[in-house]
Amino acid sequence: MRSKPVNKSIAEFLRSLRAERNCSPHTLAAYGKDLAKFQKFIGPSLGWRDIDHITIRSFLAELLSQGLSKASVARALASLRSLYRWLAREGIVEQNPAKLVSTPRLPKKLPRVPTIEEINSLLEGEMPESASFPERDRVIFELLYGCGIRNSELVGIDLTDIRWSNEAILVRGKGKKERYVPLGDVAADAIKNYLPKRQEVLASAKKSNAALLVSRRGTRLTTRSVGRIVKHIATAKGLPSDVHPHTLRHAFGTHMLEEGADLRAIQELLGHERLSTTQRYTQLTVKQVMQVYDQTHPKAK
Repeated sequence: MRSKPVNKSIAEFLRSLRAERNCSPHTLAAYGKDLAKFQKFIGPSLGWRDIDHITIRSFLAELLSQGLSKASVARALASLRSLYRWLAREGIVEQNPAKLVSTPRLPKKLPRVPTIEEINSLLEGEMPESASFPERDRVIFELLYGCGIRNSELVGIDLTDIRWSNEAILVRGKGKKERYVPLGDVAADAIKNYLPKRQEVLASAKKSNAALLVSRRGTRLTTRSVGRIVKHIATAKGLPSDVHPHTLRHAFGTHMLEEGADLRAIQELLGHERLSTTQRYTQLTVKQVMQVYDQTHPKAK
């Protein structure tokens, strides 16, 4: 077993992740933040032989004491486990102490999904006056809800990914996996209405850009910007402030299931690798059915 400083090992691990084609920028950023915190916690004096499961538990306890959520602490532990697997492959460590540490138990909370009526009120009518780029913002909502795509998939769409003749859009999901999602008539009309405005923005900014969704400066829209836009417009239209891009994806899956769509078809549309992930939507709809039962059945009262 060869010895190597902790900071150098972590830097090499992150470089190896960047070289992997199926590692997303979000995963890289998350690993980098988690491992930087771990490196700061152990300090410069400890080596790999000095770090055991007690050290890792203390690190997680420190994160909790700083106010981090259990989900964030669980992610930090997952980052350490991945790091140790790489260290073992490189012959730097013989054991993985992170495997001896239990993942924090996360509360089983099902997200509140807007009703079909709430979504209709959000999509129908004009964008609010406070919308900075109403034509583009309508496209954001039509694609997030109309196609059920992730925020990261949305901002990654290029103009050339729209297959007008096939009425479909090519999206790149987790691990760079590609899939086609249907482009409905309403979403297609929204895009066609937006494209001339997009061209005006690019001409004014004196820029060219392959991205479908651009900012007023002519740059590709970021996931953070989409999150702000969705929250702003949703609240302006009377929806709760906890609405975010993933809320619309949840609504897509839940509403399709409620309307009788096949679970495997929804799995394909959402780009879920496992059917068990899609089955969460059955939990959502069962919960809603139980609420209706409790509110309306004579024996339930």
